[in-house]
Amino acid sequence: MGLTHYFLNTLYVTVPAVVLTLFLGSLIAFVVSRYSFRFNLSLLLLFTAGNMLPIVLTYIPVFWLYIKIGDLFGNRSLLYNNYLGIVLVHVAFQVGFATFVLSSYMKTVPKEISESAIIDGCSVFRHYWNVMLPLLRPPLAALGVLMSCWIYNDFFWALILMSQDSKRPVTSALRQLQGQYVTDFNLLAAGASIVAAPTIILFLVLRKQFVSGLTLGSTKG
Repeated sequence: MGLTHYFLNTLYVTVPAVVLTLFLGSLIAFVVSRYSFRFNLSLLLLFTAGNMLPIVLTYIPVFWLYIKIGDLFGNRSLLYNNYLGIVLVHVAFQVGFATFVLSSYMKTVPKEISESAIIDGCSVFRHYWNVMLPLLRPPLAALGVLMSCWIYNDFFWALILMSQDSKRPVTSALRQLQGQYVTDFNLLAAGASIVAAPTIILFLVLRKQFVSGLTLGSTKG
């Protein structure tokens, strides 16, 4: 199979995973930063604490869960050996970091903006979509670059949760260039350089948004 096929596999995972992570992370950050309720801080800590778990402690339960869910619905490929399963596991592990970053930024937005929106009759979703989301463009751009690079470069989860080489993303497919007894390291290095090119291009295209997102609030105080 050609390299284009594996790049398409990577897009099937990376694009929906990044979009879902940023959407869910911004929603959760909006709730915990704009509204006060009893479990506000606990909810934020719960999502943040999820990032502290090493992957090596979770891959066996995740693998077992994927198989059991498939057996429950009579289709073992429902999550295992399916792009949906890879997307969901990336979203689950990345949404906590996105929530932490976006909630920290939202807390710097004046409360008067939200109060004005509520007085003008904005519903909760319209408050989020029309008022807060446009203000989140810089941190969303920075997180988008980071998440894209992290998910695109993933090797572990695609190797564990995909049984067919033809479905794996391009980073996991690189191992096919390594022979059992002999490895052409020149070919492997060339393949790794080609695979790394999209993330470098993405960073160069969005470098201004990335830097502006990372430096938000650095001159305040």
